[in-house]
Amino acid sequence: MTLAGITPPGEDLRDEDLPALAAALGIPGFFDVHVHFLPPRVMDKVWSYFDAVGPLTGRPWPIRYRQPVDERVEQLGRMGVLRYSALPYAHKPGISEFLNDWAAGFADSFGNALRSATFYPEPEAGSYVRRSITDGVEIFKTHLQVGDFDPTDPYLDPVWGAIADAQVPVVVHAGSGPAPGTYTGPELIGRVLAAYPTLPMIVAHMGIPEYEDFLGLAERYVNVRLDTTMVFTDFTEETAPYPRDLLPRLRDLQPKVLLGTDFPNIPYAYAHQVEALARLDLGDAWLRDVLWHNGLRLFDA
Repeated sequence: MTLAGITPPGEDLRDEDLPALAAALGIPGFFDVHVHFLPPRVMDKVWSYFDAVGPLTGRPWPIRYRQPVDERVEQLGRMGVLRYSALPYAHKPGISEFLNDWAAGFADSFGNALRSATFYPEPEAGSYVRRSITDGVEIFKTHLQVGDFDPTDPYLDPVWGAIADAQVPVVVHAGSGPAPGTYTGPELIGRVLAAYPTLPMIVAHMGIPEYEDFLGLAERYVNVRLDTTMVFTDFTEETAPYPRDLLPRLRDLQPKVLLGTDFPNIPYAYAHQVEALARLDLGDAWLRDVLWHNGLRLFDA
């Protein structure tokens, strides 16, 4: 995709340019499967962690979109992001149901948001996950690095089983970036997929930095997909560049790659993620699917 005529010569793509880019591609806007909306007090704690250059980041990470909830929703709309997730994630036992209730209310208030939920390995996890599914949840999120738990924990057996049966996609941060965790990497989550081969998993951040391993899981399992969150951006390329020899395989996975950004918790403009995908030069059809059609097919079919 050439950005000629959308941005001034020599200038980066800006947030305000995104609707024009969508129009040039012939899509109505963008479908972002990796956006975070959390209860304000929880989000403030997340932002404080980034401000303090926490050990999982290890580098300055200025939050670009530090706005109240309503203003962030409006920001997405101005950029042409027509559908997006909320993706709460539990970092300890006992908070998933609180986060899920808040996320359900958020989706009720903002109709473009996917109804999102989370879980943690605890005795009641199977029950509240099944209840979320009955209540119409559209996407789950779990974070092995922040939660510091083993995805093969027996408490999660009814969770993975319910998600596989209901075919509700789950975004899983299993890669070892930005810093390895006790249970990150492809091995343990690979065991989950071997046990639940139809699990509709979306690999967050394309599995950074174990890109090839997670690409292989997407090739092997019919319902495993990859989201682009932060990958290919200048920020990530500095420390975990995506191997260019994998791009032909990524192009072949066109139906399984989904736009993700980590909005609002990103240290650069939202448009930079889209520009980073465009400059891969994998073809307009690939870009249209990643930015819009693949999300639409998965969630709004």
